[in-house]
Amino acid sequence: MDFYGVSVIRLITLFALFSLVSAKAKIIPTTLEGPFKPVTVPLDQSFRGNAVDLPDTDPRVQRTVQGFQPEQISVSLSSTHDSVWISWITGEFQIGDNIKPLNPETVASIVRYGRSKFSLTHRATGHSLIYSQLYPFEGLQNYTSGIIHHVRLTGLKPDTTYYYQCGDRSIPAMSEVLYFKTMPVSGPKSYPKRIAVVGDLGLTYNTTSTISHLMSNSPDLVLLVGDISYANLYLTNGTGADCYSCSFSKTPIHETYQPRWDHWGRFMQPLVSKVPIMVVEGNHEIELQAGNQTFAAYSARFAFPSEESRSLSTFYYSFNTGGIHFIMLGSYIAYDKSADQYKWLERDLTSVNRKVNPWLVATWHAPWYSSYKAHYREAECMRVAMEELLYKFGVDLVFNGHVHAYERSNRVYNYTLDPCGPVYITVGDGGNREKMAIPHADEPGNCPEPSTTPDEFMGGFCAYNFTSGPAAGKFCWDRQPDYSAYRETSFGHGILEVQNNSHALWTWHRNQDLYNVAGDQIYIVRQPERCPTEVKVKISPQVRRA
Repeated sequence: MDFYGVSVIRLITLFALFSLVSAKAKIIPTTLEGPFKPVTVPLDQSFRGNAVDLPDTDPRVQRTVQGFQPEQISVSLSSTHDSVWISWITGEFQIGDNIKPLNPETVASIVRYGRSKFSLTHRATGHSLIYSQLYPFEGLQNYTSGIIHHVRLTGLKPDTTYYYQCGDRSIPAMSEVLYFKTMPVSGPKSYPKRIAVVGDLGLTYNTTSTISHLMSNSPDLVLLVGDISYANLYLTNGTGADCYSCSFSKTPIHETYQPRWDHWGRFMQPLVSKVPIMVVEGNHEIELQAGNQTFAAYSARFAFPSEESRSLSTFYYSFNTGGIHFIMLGSYIAYDKSADQYKWLERDLTSVNRKVNPWLVATWHAPWYSSYKAHYREAECMRVAMEELLYKFGVDLVFNGHVHAYERSNRVYNYTLDPCGPVYITVGDGGNREKMAIPHADEPGNCPEPSTTPDEFMGGFCAYNFTSGPAAGKFCWDRQPDYSAYRETSFGHGILEVQNNSHALWTWHRNQDLYNVAGDQIYIVRQPERCPTEVKVKISPQVRRA
């Protein structure tokens, strides 16, 4: 009887626990249930939204190597699973009035690698370069980088861990033995487990929280959707501010403090020397210097699969990871229908075999669908030029940054809810020192003057009043737009887990939460039978204006 009684008690207890867990279990929605009623999460007043940069005295950003030993080591992908790039820097940067660039030919670019850390039997060589940031104004300090090395490894096996060591053994100046894992082979049943997505990262104490949370999710790949080091929030003497134009409005040119790039590379090495990172340029990478040169640091410091994906630029390229085809586009290079980028995009989309790569994911910096006041409809000309092409080829998902908040859209095309349109996700909340985006354009008094919205660098004006729908005749909605499914002002990052050729789980993690807590979560479901894609699109030579 006692035995029976104990068993009953245990059963009752287990049943109660099961009921409690079931009651608390969150049912994850899918895009099939959409469009969803717009949700705005109120601002958490205890949230530290104004971040503070790590000082150059922080051990995580200081130089710890000697001589020409490699530092700032990173891995990035080529266009297919069987190839990766290894990048690093040797030698010290110089900053001041009288700088003398290092000679890249004095240090070899060599990577030794293999599938055992004790047997690095393969050897690859690459190329090296330096870049300079020069200012033709008295009193401004010039900068020249250490020697930047890029080496491409080829003939790699899919989904395999490789060990590597980079540097120049003849000096000797070699790195420690590190490792990375290759992407799975392209195919409809083959996907990396987790892809981390982050934007507008910078190098603040909030950045450190973002990266700590991100690393706890053990990603196989990191996508950084622009605005990387925020070196352009500093004068050349190292004085920084949260708002450059507010604090330094009288400088003859928008200055930068290039050592912040080196600080960023050192801080990120523990992650990106093992996990591949793919980046695309943001507005903070413009960095104007003498001769009207721009994007020098961005184009020099990272390796891009531009040549492998038949691109002529570091601003736009594509690559495959398992059954996903990623397209990285440039918000700050010509994108109209006569531009090289547009022509490349059309060729690239045409070449994608959706039976091999069912998922098509696009990334660029400035969002097309954001309801925040900051940067509202700033990229409208890019949307007008490219949205139809992406829609006709069935892009499933788009990641953007630029706006310092989080927002997920319903499926949308041309501002209209459309079950075949992409889901747009803005993740410009990585942790940089600029203020968080809080006001929404649909709130009273927040709708910007249309003439103030065009991007200053690209120019052009395409943002007119809406001609149809709930906002007809207006420049802004008077409530949260129907296309905006969820928005919240918090720092964080996202994780994409593509599970098969139709379902992908998207989870957004907030920095203020525990590591395993989801701030926003949804299954993104493809419906190719409902939304057939075109093999080839005939494009009018005229740029359509919305």
